Amino acid sequence: MRDLYSNIGTAQAIAPAVQSASADGAAVDTKGFNRVAFVVNTGAIVSAGDFSIKVQESDTTTGGDFTDAAAAVVDTNAPATLAAASVYKLGYRGFKRYVRLVLTKAGGTSIALGAVAVLGDPAEAPVA
Repeated sequence: MRDLYSNIGTAQAIAPAVQSASADGAAVDTKGFNRVAFVVNTGAIVSAGDFSIKVQESDTTTGGDFTDAAAAVVDTNAPATLAAASVYKLGYRGFKRYVRLVLTKAGGTSIALGAVAVLGDPAEAPVA
């Protein structure tokens, strides 16, 4: 039986921190993998922080080239407003090489949040 550890790659999507503004996550390169999902972990929310999260895609790493991924290629259990002390997953089924998360602040003060990209179905396994 193959283990999961040797068959996935990981990348930091949003560094864990108290987020007090909208923020673009890091560009995640999917080269060498056929699937990617993000795991978002939230902590405390201050002053009714109202934050949402979405997936963007691009053929380059240039920030201005990223556009919102179509709803048809994103699977998510994240609500419109993220809750405190929760975990969400966002899966991307599109074909662009680079993907990232975008955190959007609609109100309130802040949210503690971090996110990791999990890359699966590698072209070559085991993954180092």
